[in-house]
Amino acid sequence: MFLLKADQELKPQLEVERDTTDMLIGNSFIGFLMTMFAFSGLLFFFESDPLVFAQKFQIWILMMSVSIVRLIDAIYWRINLSGTAYYPRPALIRFSIGLYITAIIWGAYSILFYSTMTTIELAATMVVLSAMSGGAGTVLAPSKNLVGFYSSALLIPMSLCAIFDENGEFFVLGILGLIFWFGIFTSAFRYHRFFISTVHLKAKNNKLIEQMKIERNETEKVNKLLTVSNQKLDESNLNLEAKVERRTAELYRLSNRDPLTDLPNRNGFLKYLNDLLDTSRVHENSLAVLFIDLDGFKQVNDSLGHKIGDIVLVEIAKRLRNYTGDNHLGRWGGDEFVAVVPYANIDAAKAVALAMRSGVTIPIIADDNQVTLDATIGIAMYPSHGETAHDLIQHADLTMYDQKRKQRGSVSVFNEALLSEIRQEQKLCERLRTAIVNGEFTVFYQPIINASNQSLSGVEALLRWKCDDEYVSPTVFIPLAERSGLMPEIGEWVLNRALIDLSQWQFNHEISMSVNVSVTQLSDDNFSNVLDRALKTTQVAPEQLHLEITESAFTIDRKLISKRVNELVERKVKISIDDFGTGYSSLSRLQSMPFDFIKIDRSFIQNRTEESDTIIRATILMAKEFGCKTIAEGIETAEHETHVAMLGADYLQGFHFAKPMNANNFISWYNENY
Repeated sequence: MFLLKADQELKPQLEVERDTTDMLIGNSFIGFLMTMFAFSGLLFFFESDPLVFAQKFQIWILMMSVSIVRLIDAIYWRINLSGTAYYPRPALIRFSIGLYITAIIWGAYSILFYSTMTTIELAATMVVLSAMSGGAGTVLAPSKNLVGFYSSALLIPMSLCAIFDENGEFFVLGILGLIFWFGIFTSAFRYHRFFISTVHLKAKNNKLIEQMKIERNETEKVNKLLTVSNQKLDESNLNLEAKVERRTAELYRLSNRDPLTDLPNRNGFLKYLNDLLDTSRVHENSLAVLFIDLDGFKQVNDSLGHKIGDIVLVEIAKRLRNYTGDNHLGRWGGDEFVAVVPYANIDAAKAVALAMRSGVTIPIIADDNQVTLDATIGIAMYPSHGETAHDLIQHADLTMYDQKRKQRGSVSVFNEALLSEIRQEQKLCERLRTAIVNGEFTVFYQPIINASNQSLSGVEALLRWKCDDEYVSPTVFIPLAERSGLMPEIGEWVLNRALIDLSQWQFNHEISMSVNVSVTQLSDDNFSNVLDRALKTTQVAPEQLHLEITESAFTIDRKLISKRVNELVERKVKISIDDFGTGYSSLSRLQSMPFDFIKIDRSFIQNRTEESDTIIRATILMAKEFGCKTIAEGIETAEHETHVAMLGADYLQGFHFAKPMNANNFISWYNENY
């Protein structure tokens, strides 16, 4: 970079030297000839003494030799170097040396032979020297040094000789010679400045031209690059347009198709359904929307893994597609599918739904695993059950959901009574969400009596909900709380309320508090923390707390429930198995679960048959073998009490002793009876 910059700075100076050399040498040919003719004329046209002539002849030979050498050098320069990018300094030095020698010879000639010249010869010599000097003032103007030296060497010696001549005859001629020299010298310097300005201007022009060439070349390069880039851009645009089209088609497919089953997803199915609804409106046709939910699929995912679950879903989708037209079946999400049957009445829709269910129930082999599922299907008809896609799907979904609660693996058609029931349920659900804040919950307590001495052993906390001045049955709102995910919050409130009441009661002896715990509470990772806080806040001993867990809970997630139960046992909390005999527990499961009490369900107490007594005896015997106590529920008469006590039950509970009551009434009951 530094060398390039230095070269750029030296380039103008080099241009000046080259132009100077070109001007000096290029215009010197006439000067060489004039010098040779003029010098020869002064020698041969005037008569001189033979000795003087011999001396002049020697100087003439010297002048001719120098002139010829200079002429040859100039010819060499013109032939070989002129017009090329040469380095001018050597040629300029040679030219300068030759000029200096020529000037010295002229000056020496004037001085040496002034005294021998006649008046005419002297005048002729002065004219020749003035003419040569005048011509040199223009030709040698590019170099101040050369023109100054040459003019001075030719005129000053001769003029001084004339001025200082003893005779004084040529004094005026000498003065005129000096004046002429001064004029030539001044003009030469002015010509020199003009020349230098011209050369610099030329150098600038050349530089600008060169810069323009460079910029033009750069512009051409840029244009070529732009042309190539434009061509590439055009090609890229074409490719991009094709890619965009492919990508758009792919995005449309992804946004409208389920990647696993390749069925329309929610978005895609709604588009097809809306199109079919538009057609049905125009032609006044009916159609059916089917909402299909697989029964037992969750267990497949939990036990066999999602890989097997995906294989099963793909197979189910393939089977269901056999009963519908193209794009008339969609995957709604998870294990739920939706289907539309155009031009169908209720009977036709039921027939298609039953056929679909039969196709689902055929066993599926997935990676050497045999999977058997069923399906619950809800049906909504257009236009009687809804006129929009959203309403039809929602009503079919609600129908399926209600039917799943009543009877899995069946088909049901939407009706207005169901909608009214669901709306009432939704209303209750919304009220249930604010029941705690609004103070609508109350905990009632039902005594548990020791069968051997009729003493109060404990109480069971039972939640009651008073909504709009009417009590809602626990059989209604407890399942609703479970389905809506409110049970952990409600269960925590019941636990805290019951333990607070227990901590405030002052009886003759300690009693226990039995609190029901749902499966969703046990499954909640925060349940242990909730329990610890409640015990710590109320200062109730853990042994006084009995948590009742339904027998069916052990069939849902045995590993998790076992972990939670063991955590409770570690805290010294007592465990009761509620509704024993109505669930699906096996003896092996009971053997692996730590528990303290078994509650015999009321259905066995009130059904006075030999079979019921056999179950009661077996339960009491099994409890003794496991080292735990039994509590008989549903004791409503003295006969029930006597009979169950005779069978060996440890504790009794029922309306015969007391109905569930609030805390104040329970204290009054206690004071009256104990």
